[in-house]
Amino acid sequence: MKPDNSATLDPAPLLSLNRAGLGWGLLGVAAFSFTVPFTRIAVQDGGMSPLFIGAGRAVIAALLSAAALAATRQRLPRGAQWGRLALVAGGVVAGFPLLTSFALTTAPAGHSAVVIAVLPAATAVIAVLRTQERPPRMFWLMAGLGTAAAVGFAALQGGGLGGLHFSDVLLLAAVGAGAVGYAEGGLLARELGAWQTISWALVLASPLMLALTLAAVAGRPPTGSLTEWSAFGYLAVVSMFLGFFAWYRGLGIGPMAQVSQVQLVQPVLTICWAALILREQLTYATAVGGLAVILCAAVAVRSRSRQMRG
Repeated sequence: MKPDNSATLDPAPLLSLNRAGLGWGLLGVAAFSFTVPFTRIAVQDGGMSPLFIGAGRAVIAALLSAAALAATRQRLPRGAQWGRLALVAGGVVAGFPLLTSFALTTAPAGHSAVVIAVLPAATAVIAVLRTQERPPRMFWLMAGLGTAAAVGFAALQGGGLGGLHFSDVLLLAAVGAGAVGYAEGGLLARELGAWQTISWALVLASPLMLALTLAAVAGRPPTGSLTEWSAFGYLAVVSMFLGFFAWYRGLGIGPMAQVSQVQLVQPVLTICWAALILREQLTYATAVGGLAVILCAAVAVRSRSRQMRG
């Protein structure tokens, strides 16, 4: 397969494609599950401003993207693809990172996972609107129960929502931006390729993100410990770049509404990393809540696969 047609999928049995999409989706979710704890590490001591963290990580990822695109001689996107890439860039390059960075200056990682847990459901809704996929009722039922289980689990660990604060508004806005970016990116991955999609989106957004980074540095030169800079490095290289290779690959294989529900597992992983890395309280509810979320996601996935085989 040549670099410029990497979006083409080899013929394979339908069930195999489903498993491949889910596998890539799980790999992307595992990479993204560290994003909230590491963002919290980067912002908690105030050495790095949230603007620098949100924009600076995109600049580094854009440099990596430009190098990869040039080295493999990828063809330029065409026509309307640029406008769709702008949606991806606005959603996952600018919107989600910046909004979550500002929210996490005050919101703990566990509380943030409560709000972000609605992202899979939001992505599924956008996917249905864009692709006209029509999952069966059981899919929607279990997806809804899985979302409720994820929110309930994260609420127990993070202390509950306790009213709508400004940080919650930012997180909800981040969910909306992320859902649009995920869904549109999944569609574009079928045309441009998985890693090519996020790479072009990063390059497209790079002038704005560079300007924001320079403004952040001028306003407050970034400082931090080795741990904080390492967390920032992960956000730039993995959360902003490599994780999307797997995630958009999974969404591109699809079906998108099905694969998007794999992200129901992300709040469970996020809370676990928050407990291990940030020393947030971890209780017996972790096992029960985690099992409920994964079970609901698994039933939703199987119901969608059964319909496609029928």
